[in-house]
Amino acid sequence: MSEMNKCHVYFMPGLAASSKIFEHIKLSDSEYELHYLDWKLPDGDESLESYVKRMLLDVKHENPILVGVSFGGIIIQEMTKYISVQQLIIISSVCSSKEFPTRMHFAKNWKLYKIFPTTLFSNFEYLKHFMLGRHLKKRFEMYKMYMFMNDKKYLDWAFKNVINWEAHNLILPENTIRIHGENDEVFPIQYIDQTNCYIIPKATHAMIVYKYKWFNQNLPIILKQTKYEKSANA
Repeated sequence: MSEMNKCHVYFMPGLAASSKIFEHIKLSDSEYELHYLDWKLPDGDESLESYVKRMLLDVKHENPILVGVSFGGIIIQEMTKYISVQQLIIISSVCSSKEFPTRMHFAKNWKLYKIFPTTLFSNFEYLKHFMLGRHLKKRFEMYKMYMFMNDKKYLDWAFKNVINWEAHNLILPENTIRIHGENDEVFPIQYIDQTNCYIIPKATHAMIVYKYKWFNQNLPIILKQTKYEKSANA
């Protein structure tokens, strides 16, 4: 396939994460050209609409495929208000506030995001002292490796905009595919509309990193679909 005929795939990582979370995802060089988006600092108390429009300045091709993880999945959904897309792949994310777990509705109603200690997340070395046990320390090192934006200004803005997201005036393209982990601890599967959704058994919220072999096997199949088909190997 010539350079002009390649499909352009844009990857948007999860909240505060680096696009390095996609480093093990491989697609055919002859068919796809991969592009990686990274978070920007918000401009003051910038609206999500304004922020998404600034992110779109980095999307240089018409009718792209957009892939987004967690908060990045919300961002790419918002992008579809302004551009046409060939396909939307939403991973470990939600498509409306109705899919939020009870604790997130509670946090929104009581505006708990205003007192969330984001300062702790911006100081990894301080947090490290609280990590007990081999498993937690290993997970901590993984988060540290893939953390891109630990600025308190960004974290405050991001938590506020996730909690308050309502998906107003959002009509997703018909060729939207969802991929979700059975054991997602952030957006539990029991709250997720499983229409057009691949459920990966035993996978957690961080499955884009841990389950990359599943994605490398099945994304080429999914990207060629115009609608959801139960053909991917769970």
